[in-house]
Amino acid sequence: MHMLQQLNEQIQRELQWINFDAPDWTTATTFEGQHVYDVVIIGGGQSGLATAFALKKERISNIIVLDENPEGYEGPWETYARMVTLRTPKHITSVDLGHASLTYQAWHTAKFGQASWDALDKIPRSLWMQYLRWYREVLQLPIQNDTKVDVIEPLLNGMHRVCTGQTSIIARKVVLATGIQGGGEWHVPPTIKESIPKNYYAHTSEIIDMAALKNKRVAIIGGGASAFDNAYYTLQQGVQQAHVFVRRQEMPRVNPIRQMEQSGLIERFHALRDDEKYAAIAHFFRYNQPPTNDTFRRAASYEGFALHTNSPILHVQETGKKEVAITTPHGTYHYDFIIVSTGLLTNPALRPELRLVEQHIARWSDCYKAPETMKHPLIELHPYLQKGFEFTGRTPQGQDMLHGLFLFNYGALPSCGLVASALSGMRFGVPRLVAAIADQLFLDNRQQIVRDFLAYDVEEFVADEELHVTTNV
Repeated sequence: MHMLQQLNEQIQRELQWINFDAPDWTTATTFEGQHVYDVVIIGGGQSGLATAFALKKERISNIIVLDENPEGYEGPWETYARMVTLRTPKHITSVDLGHASLTYQAWHTAKFGQASWDALDKIPRSLWMQYLRWYREVLQLPIQNDTKVDVIEPLLNGMHRVCTGQTSIIARKVVLATGIQGGGEWHVPPTIKESIPKNYYAHTSEIIDMAALKNKRVAIIGGGASAFDNAYYTLQQGVQQAHVFVRRQEMPRVNPIRQMEQSGLIERFHALRDDEKYAAIAHFFRYNQPPTNDTFRRAASYEGFALHTNSPILHVQETGKKEVAITTPHGTYHYDFIIVSTGLLTNPALRPELRLVEQHIARWSDCYKAPETMKHPLIELHPYLQKGFEFTGRTPQGQDMLHGLFLFNYGALPSCGLVASALSGMRFGVPRLVAAIADQLFLDNRQQIVRDFLAYDVEEFVADEELHVTTNV
């Protein structure tokens, strides 16, 4: 703890050295007697925290972060995530935004020692959440927990009313830092949702009563990393069987993110042409990424584990014996419960907080016509964002209503790449997001700012008067 205290003190010194608490350059305003925030950030997970820190570095501290979860439980890490470790290599930096003392490595070493860091393979999920809690505390970020945003209402003067239950907050800019599900909703295939009662299945994003599944047979639908996380977790909790069903003929073996981290494709993705972006993300979606080797090995180490490849789900039905039957091209199997790990659908129309503006949001299908051989239905529904994560309007009127709204979650993938949806891209995406926010705040008030500049008459040079120096004209 002594080393951690030293690190905390070092961070405070470094923040002082970069003039972190310098006065804001923006001007405080009110609307209908209510305080107006320069920026409201929806979501207090890692993206929301990093955005708040970056804004404060830009001398924009009239901000607030809203999160629906209790303090310390923002994001998925201590709620529904079931992986043992993060999948990102431990040396990749993220929310520190280039400040060495704020890196996970600095925190881990101060808390557990250098030998612990050297021995670490990947960052344990629970330790990552501890690190984020520390990050929030040491930077004293303004977060309001237990606050769920119901809807964002555009106002005529370019501001937005963020409605949260019985109260509302006025903001000049709003950032949707709402994580993996924030671009749409978790997907449950109709084959399951429309065929069996809800008590027979749950999505991986839900809280699942693992005690009730002890000694039960569980089917896991989906071939992504979370499927194998859940297989291992359930087997560890005492299920009898955890069988993973994958549509692909064989498991993917190449992780395209590793190449993107090395090639500049993550940080410079926004500079590509639309056709290049579309082709890259279509490739990413079609080939996906494999689970990590350690994740798969942990699950496969149990006798109750089985992997069914080339096994799309053709039919699911309740049998009348308090079980469900799953039919694939290879036969019918019986289970007590199904865990759905089929990812999510991205579409602004699925987000309740955007219901007043989603019809004005341009999708990729509105702005780029992909060749039929490449067209991907998931990409078509994604919002078409500008380089600074701003929404694009379908019409000039729609653009006016969307002015000041920024999307920094998985919905940004086709437009801006992985910088808003992967830890390895965050250090590139957050500064670009904050620069775009600051530009808008400046340009919105540029007339007053220029007038104040032209009227500025505070005398700074007075040395000649102090020394009574006579000058000749």
